[in-house]
Amino acid sequence: MANDASTVFDLVILGGGSGGYAAALRGAQLGLDVALIEKDKVGGTCLHRGCIPTKALLHAGEIADQARESEQFGVKTTFEGIDIAGVHKYKDGVIAGLYKGLQGLVASRKVTYIEGAGRLSSPTSVDVNGQRIQGRHVLLATGSVPKSLPGLEIDGNRIISSDHALVLDRVPKSAIILGGGVIGVEFASAWKSFGADVTVIEGLKHLVPVEDENSSKLLERAFRKRGIKFNLGTFFQKAEYTQDGVKVTLADGKEFEAEVLLVAVGRGPVSAGLGYEEQGVAMDRGYVLVDEYMRTNVPTISAVGDLVPTLQLAHVGFAEGILVAERLAGLKAVPIDYDGVPRVTYCHPEVASVGITEAKAKEIYGADKVVALKYNLAGNGKSKILNTAGEIKLVQVKDGAVVGVHMVGDRMGEQVGEAQLIYNWEALPAEVAQLIHAHPTQNEALGEAHLALAGKPLHAHD
Repeated sequence: MANDASTVFDLVILGGGSGGYAAALRGAQLGLDVALIEKDKVGGTCLHRGCIPTKALLHAGEIADQARESEQFGVKTTFEGIDIAGVHKYKDGVIAGLYKGLQGLVASRKVTYIEGAGRLSSPTSVDVNGQRIQGRHVLLATGSVPKSLPGLEIDGNRIISSDHALVLDRVPKSAIILGGGVIGVEFASAWKSFGADVTVIEGLKHLVPVEDENSSKLLERAFRKRGIKFNLGTFFQKAEYTQDGVKVTLADGKEFEAEVLLVAVGRGPVSAGLGYEEQGVAMDRGYVLVDEYMRTNVPTISAVGDLVPTLQLAHVGFAEGILVAERLAGLKAVPIDYDGVPRVTYCHPEVASVGITEAKAKEIYGADKVVALKYNLAGNGKSKILNTAGEIKLVQVKDGAVVGVHMVGDRMGEQVGEAQLIYNWEALPAEVAQLIHAHPTQNEALGEAHLALAGKPLHAHD
């Protein structure tokens, strides 16, 4: 292994996804000499196989639904179907533009970019392309890949992962989606908009089971209205090929058949065979263990993103990468409050939240110390114009701060920014109520909910 001992970087980053490239950009900005190693393309899962392409598909589906339903707004259109090649061209164009911009950013910050499959070779080095890259500190940011279940083999044809679904050359006539979390319901929503017959299988009691139960129930109601079928509370047992598709059997014997089966049971860390354990890095089920400053048990090694057991969200990766870069540059690093991270599921309708659920609040503070309020979007002018239904639910510690904001409705993801400030600045309902929200906007619904919680409802019943 060649070793150029004359070059010792301040920071060597293994993985160029959200967490890795954020650390590289911020580190270089702060004067660190940074090497960024990526085996595929900078931008990682989020840009190429996750957030960006799925949201492009969902937007294309939204356009299809608007074309079908335009007459209710007095606009006559003819919907002639989905040109899947055209959809992919649009999606890939979005990705290509962002990818080019990101490459330019990395180059402009004078980050040394190395394309190749790297492997941790010591607590201060990574081997890649026959060279040993030395660093005073190493950041592990190798991300995640779609998971499956024991005995369920993803073949890329009839039984597929989200990676395959993003490049599928057709709209399936029918699809079973195994998993009712974020990935599962987003694909269910997009495929239904494209005209597929969709059934979601979720072993837990609700769709999007990590969200507040009220949000889950609202989404289930909306999916029923859209004709998206789902089966809850029974776990998967087996899948087998039929003559022209797949049959799924659940633990209770119930059977479902479709053209394709999308396995959307979550993502697992990419860590096997990369030298982490050999160098003494503490692991658990493939995840790298870190403290609140993203430090591993090895002083010269940190880890961020989907590789560590925190929220698997691109913006969490950004924040964790920035935290590491700032800590290494000598700035005061502030640990991340993961409850204060905004979470958005971009199905139709959208589910957005920040803070804790009502159930969690009661567990922490006691049932008698928690107040919950629901504001129905039926009272919001812009939501009526958009013809969207849903609710904003606030969870408050009695006589104290708002500790949870849970929203369901079209475009609610765009409202989560203010909700994040409300939670993270520990705002009282009366403090938010005195802010004037623009009319008519959906954002106004957040203000109206706080007016009601402060005891002075306007467009809501007492």
